[in-house]
Amino acid sequence: MAEKPSYLGLLNAVSLAESRAHCYLSAWADVTKNDDVRAVLRTVAAREGEHGMAFAKRIDELGFTLQDADDPGFEGRMAIAASKTLSDLEKMEELKLCEYLVDDGPDIFDKFFADHSIDIQTGALLGRYICEERDTLRMFKCCYDLLKASANGGAATAGSVSSAELRSLEAKVDALCQTVEQLCEVVQTPVLAGNSKKK
Repeated sequence: MAEKPSYLGLLNAVSLAESRAHCYLSAWADVTKNDDVRAVLRTVAAREGEHGMAFAKRIDELGFTLQDADDPGFEGRMAIAASKTLSDLEKMEELKLCEYLVDDGPDIFDKFFADHSIDIQTGALLGRYICEERDTLRMFKCCYDLLKASANGGAATAGSVSSAELRSLEAKVDALCQTVEQLCEVVQTPVLAGNSKKK
């Protein structure tokens, strides 16, 4: 059996959390009456579902199996998300979807690479995941601000603002993902060269 990586628990936790987020965000998207909120939820739910499967796949590639674990808060989040009586603004506040957004300085994701034994393929997966999660938090914050402004009688329309915001954020994510891929290639090249010398 393969040696258990020290970061296996992190991969497992991310896979479970992302798969569950896909469930409750999809349930919310199914009941919201706001087309702009639905568009954001569909985008993020797709990301979360893909993250859940990608991390489960990586665990399998490392020679292990995804381990399920109880999440006592999941049913509550599902109830909030699927509610037809709570407003979208109330759901965002109760689900605390902007809680981990940090404008500047360290955030919850900075600790992910504290383990220097993470292999290149897993590192690339984590890098893309982190970039997309930070972008998701910005999307939620934009959505929340628009809902808050609307609730307070603000004149801004969700469609005109969010589409411009999304285009800008998507461009930034693409650039970050390319940078991560380039870094991985740079890190991998000396290893390959070193191996070829030994032959």
